[in-house]
Amino acid sequence: MRREPSRDPANDAIPPGLRIGAAFAWRLLVIGAAIGAVLALAWVLSDVVVPFLIGVILAALLVPLSAFLQRHRCPKWLAIIVAWIVLLGVIAGLTSLVTERVLNEIPTLQKQIAGVGDQLKSLLATHPFGLDAAKVSRYMTELGQWLQSHASDVGLRAAAAGLRIVHMLEGIFIMIFVILFAMIDGAEIWAWVTRLFPRRARARLDFAGHAGWITLTAFARVQIFVAAIDAVGIGVGAWLLGVPLATPIAVTVFFGALVPILGSIVAGAAAVLIAFLFNGLDHALIMLGVVLLVNQLEGNVLHPFLTGGVVKVHPLGVVIGVIAGAAVGGVAGAFLAVPIIATANAMINAAAEYSSDEGVREAPAPDNNEAHP
Repeated sequence: MRREPSRDPANDAIPPGLRIGAAFAWRLLVIGAAIGAVLALAWVLSDVVVPFLIGVILAALLVPLSAFLQRHRCPKWLAIIVAWIVLLGVIAGLTSLVTERVLNEIPTLQKQIAGVGDQLKSLLATHPFGLDAAKVSRYMTELGQWLQSHASDVGLRAAAAGLRIVHMLEGIFIMIFVILFAMIDGAEIWAWVTRLFPRRARARLDFAGHAGWITLTAFARVQIFVAAIDAVGIGVGAWLLGVPLATPIAVTVFFGALVPILGSIVAGAAAVLIAFLFNGLDHALIMLGVVLLVNQLEGNVLHPFLTGGVVKVHPLGVVIGVIAGAAVGGVAGAFLAVPIIATANAMINAAAEYSSDEGVREAPAPDNNEAHP
């Protein structure tokens, strides 16, 4: 005769909904603790983690270019060199263009800065608080005395700035090596990573990683193109209005727009401020209209049309991710937030799709010439 299992009276006293909620709660707490531990470790090792992640994003741009050249019978070593030439050429070209424009406009800037200074003095003189020239001079004297009394702090901050420069150079070397080895042995490195996991999970992990890499490369290309459109739109607007440093403004907008949504707004605000200082309120309002028009074009036309079904991240998730990334990691966190979210989202969806097929679906085999990590 079959014997029924004994029932625990304590469990009978707990409602089923509460038991299910508790089971979900402790699992969520474990997941949250694991994510917190990863973020804490990334914070401690930020001097390595941030350059590494930036290098991976840059590799997502250069590896497909190298793979494209290799598919068209270009030797691997030559394809890698051409990809590096393209990257360094773009950086050098933008730097030389900005430097040339700044040097050419220095005399005009000096005159305009002098005029802005006179306007500020007259504004201070007519201010309701009565900031006349004597008070301004006294404040400047007090500022000099403060600097003298806090010279040691200023020196410490200068030393900290020098240390940051050293860390920046270290980060550049890390990015260079990440990009280089991603182009040389990306598929082999990813295969080694998958072997660190249990055998039953390797195929699914490889399938998810492939989907995440495709999403990352698509996101990087789209973001570069959108940033270029923003830079051209705002730069041309500043040039037509006669705003000084139109080319440096365009370059600033380009790099600022690499941070989705918020970056282009901040860079556009800088353009509006320069237009206000040097060209007056009317031109500043027109410049503001240009910035808003370009941002609307970016948010409502370019991103939905170009990303399509590849980067499936809701705009609300983008905004929250950028803000959270900025709160955790500053500018680097804001820049890395959306690529990480998009890649993680693609990998999670791909892993779920793979598991729904009950292991029948085979993960795509990486090719050395394929755009794959």
